[in-house]
Amino acid sequence: MAVNAGSDGDAGPKRLVPVLFIGVFMAALDTAIVGPAIPVLRDTFGIDNRMVGLVMSVFVLFSLCSTALMANLSDRYGRRPIYLFSVAVFALGSLLIALSPSFWMVVVSRAIQGVGAGGITPTASAVVGDVFAPEQRGKMLGLIGATYGMAFVLGPPLASGLMLIASWHWIFLINLPIAAVILYLGARVLPPARTEVQQAPLDRTGVALTFALLTALVLGITRVLDPLLDPVLGMALWPWLLLAVAVLLALLVRVEQRATAPLIPMFLFKQRQLATTYVLASGAGFGMGSVIFLTSIATHAYGVTAQHAGFVLLPLVLCSMFGSMGSGRLLNRTGARSMMVLGFAMLALGYGLSAITGFGLWLFLVASMPVGLGIGIVVGGALRSIAIDEAPLAVRAAAQGLINICTAIGTLVAAASISAIADLSGGGTEGFGLAYELVAALMVGMLLITLGLRKKSTATLQAA
Repeated sequence: MAVNAGSDGDAGPKRLVPVLFIGVFMAALDTAIVGPAIPVLRDTFGIDNRMVGLVMSVFVLFSLCSTALMANLSDRYGRRPIYLFSVAVFALGSLLIALSPSFWMVVVSRAIQGVGAGGITPTASAVVGDVFAPEQRGKMLGLIGATYGMAFVLGPPLASGLMLIASWHWIFLINLPIAAVILYLGARVLPPARTEVQQAPLDRTGVALTFALLTALVLGITRVLDPLLDPVLGMALWPWLLLAVAVLLALLVRVEQRATAPLIPMFLFKQRQLATTYVLASGAGFGMGSVIFLTSIATHAYGVTAQHAGFVLLPLVLCSMFGSMGSGRLLNRTGARSMMVLGFAMLALGYGLSAITGFGLWLFLVASMPVGLGIGIVVGGALRSIAIDEAPLAVRAAAQGLINICTAIGTLVAAASISAIADLSGGGTEGFGLAYELVAALMVGMLLITLGLRKKSTATLQAA
């Protein structure tokens, strides 16, 4: 049941829209806006390309690791304090980056930013489930999903403009007034903190194991330690990290099954709808992460220069925004399963066409459009709406956080696997063509898994 928002008792759900939208947009924008600053950071601190990559990798790692904890705290203490805390931590990290006297201070500050970013999206999605009526949730969740497409479009030119008129520091300082607005408005309209006196102790063992598991997983997939270690040592360490993932996962499952108030409620995976949802979230993340190497096809197969390669993705980005907002509006009419079938079908079609490189740049541009539509649909509101409907209210944010985690893991696996397949196949046009043929086949597999979802959610069936 939707509840009223705000501490004053008369704040309608519509007043929450800017608070949630701007917060999620701020976190998403910071991922896209850093790219153009990478060369400047490299020159400023005198580091090489491999080292500067830590700016991205550390943010992803700490954002992923903080998601489960922040989601759990949101379920325990309420949405308002955790959402505002996440925004404040994100702003603190932004300020520290701008003030950093060394590159390693930038890396530490990016980790702080990541901790804040990890709590923003799952908490915002849980607020949608708490406050908005079922017929409004699809539209709101679709709007949250569309923010990532908007961030992808606006981030690079905004970063370039700020560096042109000021310096790279303002790429991060711009977050401070935005965060101040969110904190002011959020304190007024977000649902109040929970007042229950008795709370089960925080699952510290689960927190430690989850952090260790996700750290090993990210380091193993991205091999981010290689720039810091001897190449031979890096190669020797990599398989052991993946072995550690398997051991830590088994330990985490055992601990969480016995915990009184687990960080990650394992019973969510026993519910078929939710278990299927998390598998599909990983597939959606893989589909989203596969976009990163489309520009390589444009440069290898069609002679597009590296400086202009990003522009060929504009049709994809615009279609992604349209797909996310459109699917949100259609979600209540068609159901989540129908939207996910359509989304993965579009991804399979688009990536399949992208693998065909003999018909010129025009086919590539045409192929990018269904890819964009598919991404907008699968990372939009459909999966989050299932999690809202199927998960108990007490763990609603945790259910949303797992979607974030699965999506992020899928994205990381996509980047690592496509590059590996392309390199093993000789690189160039043929290597990337084979890689995207396999991506298209995986999207077809996701489509078949989607058929395992019910046509209607539990909430819809109960309402009927």
